[in-house]
Amino acid sequence: MSDTAEQTQDGQEREQVCDEERRAQRRARRIAACRGADRALARLGFLGTLRERLALLDAASDVYDLDETSDIYGDGIVEALEKKVAGLLGTEAAAFFPTGTMAQQVALRCWAGRTGNAAVALHGLAHPELHERNAFSQVSGLRPLRITSEPRLPTADEVRDFDEPFGALMLELPLRDAGFVLPSWEELVAVVEAARERDAVVHFDGARLWESTVHFGRPLEEIAGLADSVYVSFYKSLESYGGAALAGPKTLVEEAKAWRHRYGGTVFQQFPTALSALVGLERELPRLPEYVAHARVVADALREGFAAAGVPWARVYPEVPHTHDFQVWLPYDVDAVSEAAIRQAEETRTVLFANSWDEKGPDLAATEVYVRASGLEWTPDDVKSAVADFVSRLTAEDGG
Repeated sequence: MSDTAEQTQDGQEREQVCDEERRAQRRARRIAACRGADRALARLGFLGTLRERLALLDAASDVYDLDETSDIYGDGIVEALEKKVAGLLGTEAAAFFPTGTMAQQVALRCWAGRTGNAAVALHGLAHPELHERNAFSQVSGLRPLRITSEPRLPTADEVRDFDEPFGALMLELPLRDAGFVLPSWEELVAVVEAARERDAVVHFDGARLWESTVHFGRPLEEIAGLADSVYVSFYKSLESYGGAALAGPKTLVEEAKAWRHRYGGTVFQQFPTALSALVGLERELPRLPEYVAHARVVADALREGFAAAGVPWARVYPEVPHTHDFQVWLPYDVDAVSEAAIRQAEETRTVLFANSWDEKGPDLAATEVYVRASGLEWTPDDVKSAVADFVSRLTAEDGG
């Protein structure tokens, strides 16, 4: 390598390190501002202090007899949680897993053994494709096939006419990276039927399935009943410490527990996580429809606020949120919107945009907006006022 090439490479590496340090510093500021805020659309439990997180278990005696013996390798309270989940989803059985990544790999590996086909049809924006370092192929011998990468769920025709055979169809409900989007109930039923026409099993990546009942207008057991197996998360909407469950036929779940052991997922004791999951199912699950309804109020107010503030182009997506989470897109540089959001939180102790911003194109940034219990206190006027304050900082930051 020439001296010039080495200097160029060294410069690029230093620039990358500087960018990483800048992003880390920005994240630290954002989290600190969120922790110190008086008002926020969502107070995410995992950003709390250890003391605050431990306080979640103050309600543990309301959901489980604390005089029972602790769990050992998945019995006791873990079995109680599994039974609870199976009842909520209307399945024969359920298995607790430490992570959703493990739960889904195990589920689809089991189905591959039964169908004789290791190919898994899924969306190009699905979690395993974007956030799991190719775990399907690198760890479990599965072969992911992208049905589509459009910002929506696959259609029945796309599933029916796909040009390669597959043993399982995985559907992420809602599809987070497309904007927490869901199909209509009729579209979902048609997609499942199309997969069955191809003799494929259907697995739901239901990390956030809990809050889909409002959009579908159906109870959890009816939604889960469409699939052959379902994964659900205990922390993404239920605020628990972590963990996941795989639900489905008893024979599948028993096989999954054997693979759970092989993957190192049969942890010696998991009672804190299991207790927090039971608390989440008791406290947060019944409130999710209320959060979804208010997210739609917040979305309308955001749209009106940006229009009133004269932002040339701003988008809330989906226009009517399908869950209590959605995206906001703004025609500004990522650095500008990030700094404006953090400064607003630091200086006013009000958090409108708590999450990071991502670049979606030249001078185009997007973020995720979550609405939780604390967001219920926000009126439309509160949202519009916060938008006006944010835009004043944004235009100053952007030089406008």
